[in-house]
Amino acid sequence: MSCFVSHVSIDCRNAYELSEWWKPVLDYADIDGDPNLPGHPECMIADPRSGHRLCFIEVPEPKSVKNRVHLDLRPRDRSRDAEVERLREYGATEVADLRGTHGPGSGWVVFADPEGNEFCVLRSEQELAAGDPGAAASDD
Repeated sequence: MSCFVSHVSIDCRNAYELSEWWKPVLDYADIDGDPNLPGHPECMIADPRSGHRLCFIEVPEPKSVKNRVHLDLRPRDRSRDAEVERLREYGATEVADLRGTHGPGSGWVVFADPEGNEFCVLRSEQELAAGDPGAAASDD
């Protein structure tokens, strides 16, 4: 029973410029079929060897209280909702419930750990596969 990291999201002012800066630092690359271009509000880059991904997302607010980096977790062997309940019982603090934001079955729940570091619980890969193929983009 565990989760895995889907990708690391980094809030920023300019997603394209920041993703371009990180690519040579990490030797990451654009994802085939999903090129990053100036003006894109979300830019994803990946390690071509491991597949690890970083997603840079433009937000209007400057860093104040919200984390600039947070983990997005996918349950390995249960549904998103079952994992949400397990984490509540474990003592995670719910920050925001955004399930259903993009239609039935979509969305995520934001939690904070004991020190206030935020992370999100997404739908499992099994839930994504069973649902609308276009819904994956609105889940992440």
